[in-house]
Amino acid sequence: MNFDEIRPFNNDELQSAIASLLADERFMRLVNYLFPEKQIREQMLYVFSTIDNIDDFQSKIILPLLDNIKKSTTNGVTISTMDQFKRTDNYLFISNHRDIILDPAFLNMLMAQNGFRTTEIAIGDNLLIYDWITTLVRINRSFVVKRNLGLREQLTASKELSAYIRHTLTRKGESVWIAQREGRSKDGNDLTQPAILKMLNMSNDGSLLEGFYELNIVPMAISYEIEPCGILKVEETLKRKFNPSFSKTPEDDIKSMSDGVTKPKGRVHFSFGNPVNYKLIELLKDKNTGETIQTISEYIDKRIYFNYKLWPNNYIAHDLLFNSNSHAAKYTKEEKEQFVTMMNNEVSTIAFDKAEACSQYLQLYANPVINYEKHFGE
Repeated sequence: MNFDEIRPFNNDELQSAIASLLADERFMRLVNYLFPEKQIREQMLYVFSTIDNIDDFQSKIILPLLDNIKKSTTNGVTISTMDQFKRTDNYLFISNHRDIILDPAFLNMLMAQNGFRTTEIAIGDNLLIYDWITTLVRINRSFVVKRNLGLREQLTASKELSAYIRHTLTRKGESVWIAQREGRSKDGNDLTQPAILKMLNMSNDGSLLEGFYELNIVPMAISYEIEPCGILKVEETLKRKFNPSFSKTPEDDIKSMSDGVTKPKGRVHFSFGNPVNYKLIELLKDKNTGETIQTISEYIDKRIYFNYKLWPNNYIAHDLLFNSNSHAAKYTKEEKEQFVTMMNNEVSTIAFDKAEACSQYLQLYANPVINYEKHFGE
């Protein structure tokens, strides 16, 4: 397989890709929005036009842009530790998914800051709404996950995707980020879809142990103090509840991407579990393929629950949802008042019963606490 339809661009394709971006009217409108000052915009475009390799594109364009997003929309992006990782090894980071763009983008910012190569990123083709988005993400080391295909076509696409991820890890010598599920968690309940692991195993030519060991899976938890697109997730959940045939539009995805990048997120924290390989023999013992897939999925979930950074907002939402004060020691009166004000302001922007919308909003923040306590106690 040459993977040309899904792989990121290579260095020798970069100049042509950049030229297409600079000629794209929609992309240039975005540039004008992001850089309203003419002098800064022209300087950025000059740097953009002189870049001749992907590493420079990330270091000179993407990482400074992410640093600006971090400074303007967060109260800091922190990381637990990366001491368990070797710079000579490659990892498949499987993480919970809360923001379309920033989950893997902030990961790569932290990877670069800690002396690691950035990862390749899995992105669904449903988000590649315009040509410039496709071009930009493929420059930025993203590969395409094909979705919404017929049964036969989906099987072929899944085999190709599986083979590409394994090829990237074992032949190209690059790490990979992929979400634990298709689409973001809309209710704060982070669950790994076994279908993701089934897809990954499609390219396995050895035993189950050999195949999963080769992938070197690392569970990763990312937690935002203020849920990205929180009220949009609440609105989508309620729309699906009352209209099972509801389907998002491309405009909905564009708004989610835009709001996720531009709206306040409070503090953001990344935390990593140890590679699954440390537990793999134990997880696979006396199990068939289906049981192994389910066991690894549940193990990834538990590591995400354990490593998820719980903020005061999570504990406040839990107490409000259950009309309790059991976590009152973990937040202040002022923090609770701020959270309630934020919730009321956001809920007032959507056309649903306030009590129902508030309940869904609280679940979005409370479920990480519920999942932690279910598996690890208070």
